[in-house]
Amino acid sequence: MRSRFSRPLAFLALLEYGLLLTIFGISLYRLEGHFALPDDIGMSIFRLALVSLTVQAMMYALGLYTWRVGASVFDVLLRFFAAFILGFAAYGFIVLLVSFLGLPPIVLVKAVFASIPVMLVLRYAFMRLTDSVHTKSHVLVLGAGDKAAHLEALAQRGRETRFRIKGFIPMEDKDLAVESAKVTRMPENLGQYVVDNSVDEVVVALEERRGTLPLEKLIDARLNGAKVTEYQSFCEQAEGHIDLEALRPSWFFESAGFRSGALHQVMKRSIDIGLSLILLVFTLPLLILTAIAVKLDSPGAVFYTQERVGLGGRPFTLIKFRSMRNDAEQSNAPQWARKQDARVTRVGRVIRKTRIDEIPQIFNVLRGDMSFVGPRPERPFFVTQLAQQIPFYQERHRVRPGITGWAQLNYPYGASEEDARKKLEYDLYYIKHFSIIFDLSIALQTVRVILWADGAR
Repeated sequence: MRSRFSRPLAFLALLEYGLLLTIFGISLYRLEGHFALPDDIGMSIFRLALVSLTVQAMMYALGLYTWRVGASVFDVLLRFFAAFILGFAAYGFIVLLVSFLGLPPIVLVKAVFASIPVMLVLRYAFMRLTDSVHTKSHVLVLGAGDKAAHLEALAQRGRETRFRIKGFIPMEDKDLAVESAKVTRMPENLGQYVVDNSVDEVVVALEERRGTLPLEKLIDARLNGAKVTEYQSFCEQAEGHIDLEALRPSWFFESAGFRSGALHQVMKRSIDIGLSLILLVFTLPLLILTAIAVKLDSPGAVFYTQERVGLGGRPFTLIKFRSMRNDAEQSNAPQWARKQDARVTRVGRVIRKTRIDEIPQIFNVLRGDMSFVGPRPERPFFVTQLAQQIPFYQERHRVRPGITGWAQLNYPYGASEEDARKKLEYDLYYIKHFSIIFDLSIALQTVRVILWADGAR
């Protein structure tokens, strides 16, 4: 998934892991006021590697390895501190289970104040370097219509976009939709052109391909080292979602992906069950306190149940903590949730913002109605409505719905048909690229959504 755009960030992550490992190591070995290697050096290195890994996992979870983070030093600093706190909490949980993996707390505290200033300087240097050297792909666009204009808009999003457009080659007798200064004629030798202009990729973004696709020239460009990519695939990699407007039914069998074998399903279900049991034990005090708060705040039941559509289009009963007034839907007509919804109670606002209202869905996961990661389930009324208006909407029911998902990370708030359409684009991307690693990535990034309240309703 979009790995070709994140190589510099992967390098940064590797540098910072080495930095964390070094600083934790120095902090440990200078504990007695002098540098001395411990007798069990192998186990000590393992402990250092483990605590460094948990901290870096939380750095990833809080968005510190995305191009969006970096504009505000205060924001980066805040995320660093939060990553250390959460990383130490995760490490403490591991030590609780396996006590001999523990390090002295003073080692961890010293390492925090030594690591953060160094990592801030490293990140400043990294951002300056990536802005000044060739770290973005150089792209030549075949076409100058609306699709090409969309690519032009993507390229202008700043550091977040990892490609630069070298030029547009119009192939159709239509008005230009892109900046004329970048428009160029089709060269006689496209293969030599991509070499001379350091073009990494040629994107075919034609409005109508019939009779206009220069196959021989594209083959020449490919054999001279340039990658040749369809518009749909390029946008998918660059944006992390499927463009419904450009989607054809044939894409489902022509496109790579959609591989979810029996082994993956068994692994995913096993992880869901194991994680559910662990979370139920550790969130039990929070469940009890929330139940009391909901009951005291407003009259009505503690839990709220609602029919939703799950795997294969089958209905199931979803359970949440009640966050709205008891008379929220007096008209009996389902309503979209809204920002600043007046129906939400005082406690409801808090538990929605922190996603605590979703915790009871662990029972849905245990029963097999849901997974931890997947498209969010919708109500039958809206599913029927949306399936008539949005192409391929029912395809999101090919997998179990989830408590969190790729759409929730990238398109945080939705309360209309257009929002449902955009979320479907992310859901289809998730279904196509499903893997256990992708699920883990989404689960980690959900921490950022909770702490920074992105998309909470």
